[in-house]
Amino acid sequence: MKIIAIGWNYADHNKEMKRENLPAEPTLFMKPDSALLKDGKPFFIPDFTAQPEYETELVFRIGRLGKNIAPRFAHRYYDAVTVGIDITARDLQQRQRAAGAPWEICKAFDGSAVIGTFVPVEQLPEIQDIQFSLRINDELKQTGNARDMIFPIDEIIAYASRFFTLKIGDLIFTGTPAGVGGIHINDHLQGYIGEQKLLDFYIR
Repeated sequence: MKIIAIGWNYADHNKEMKRENLPAEPTLFMKPDSALLKDGKPFFIPDFTAQPEYETELVFRIGRLGKNIAPRFAHRYYDAVTVGIDITARDLQQRQRAAGAPWEICKAFDGSAVIGTFVPVEQLPEIQDIQFSLRINDELKQTGNARDMIFPIDEIIAYASRFFTLKIGDLIFTGTPAGVGGIHINDHLQGYIGEQKLLDFYIR
């Protein structure tokens, strides 16, 4: 199982991060399976960052083996969606970007890919109009909608499958909207699609 993540996939987040130009094609990065955190287990803040931040995202699960998938057929290759958190060591990211160095240590560390309970796609009326949100300590912190993605999921599937064979169980984090922020010990994070809570965990 591999985790493919998309960077800079919402215009408002690009603005938030002071990026002047929108990407012309999806920006891909990878997380190893050791980054996966599920089943409501707590996230323990590692000692190598003083600035861990949440990035709330829709996460799609691959349900079929595929390579070089055409966009018009991409909907056949994912079977479920949930809310996830791409936890980012922001201070390390800034240091890596300044040095022109890869992002792995700030994006792919253990526990940095948090996922909730998956919902079968057939239970959702419109894949390109999924409303999602994050509450921290019962306060709304971030909201987004799939319709605001620069590259929708079918385009992401087609693009990623040019480079990587997609396998059953692979996960795709589709990018975060504006509203990212810090996490702290004892924070309680809850993620929703619409009014349905799919993600629930604590920061330790």
